[in-house]
Amino acid sequence: MAHDAHADHPEFLQHHFFTPEQQAASSKLGMWLFLAQEILFFSGLFMAYFAFRFFYPNTFLAAHEHLNVSMGALNTFFLITSSLTMALGVRAAQVGNKKSLEINLIITILLACAFCVVKYFEYSHKIHAGLLPTKFFGTGGFSAQGLADNSHIFFALYFTMTGLHALHVAIGIGLLLWIYFGARAGKFSAEYYSPVENVGLYWHLVDLIWIFLFPLLYLVR
Repeated sequence: MAHDAHADHPEFLQHHFFTPEQQAASSKLGMWLFLAQEILFFSGLFMAYFAFRFFYPNTFLAAHEHLNVSMGALNTFFLITSSLTMALGVRAAQVGNKKSLEINLIITILLACAFCVVKYFEYSHKIHAGLLPTKFFGTGGFSAQGLADNSHIFFALYFTMTGLHALHVAIGIGLLLWIYFGARAGKFSAEYYSPVENVGLYWHLVDLIWIFLFPLLYLVR
C-alpha cells in the first residue's frame, strides 16, 4: 500500500514525504530553525562585545580607529549586492529560468569571493601590525603603538566575530557552488526549487549579520 502511494511521486521527492508541498514546508522549517540558532550564536558574541565595550570604552575607541573603514564599506557593498543577485537567482528558480539562475549564482559566488579577498588583505595588515588577540598583541617585533591598554580584548573580539562570519561566508560559497552545479545539471525547476530557496535564506542571514558587524566594529564611536 505504501509502495503504491509513492509510485507516482516525482524524482526529487524523498521517500519519507508524501507530497512536494510537505517536503518543501519541512525543509523550510528546518532551515528557519537552523537560522534561529545561528542568530542566538552570534547574539552571544554581540553581547560579549557590548559588555567589554562598557568596561573599556576608551580602549575600544582607540582600537577601533585602526580598522579600515573603506575596506569594511567595500565588503558591505559586496554582500548587499550579493543578496540582490541571490534573490534574483531564487526568483529565477521559482519561474524555471535556468540561465538566469546560473548567471545570478555565479555573480553571487564572485561577490562572496571578493569579500574573502578583501578580508584577507585586512587580516594581513592586522597581523603584520601586531594587532592580535591576547598574548600575541604587539609581540614578535610588531608595533602596536598608539593603542590603549587592553586593546588586545578588542582585537580578540574583532577576529572572533569577523572570523566566524568569514567562515560562514566560505561555507556559503560551498553551498552556492553545490546549487550552481545542480542548476547546470537541471535538478531545479518551477516545481522543485527548495534547495535554492533555503541556501538563499542562509546567504541573506550571512549578509544581515555583516550589516550589524560593520557599523558596530568600524563606525560606532
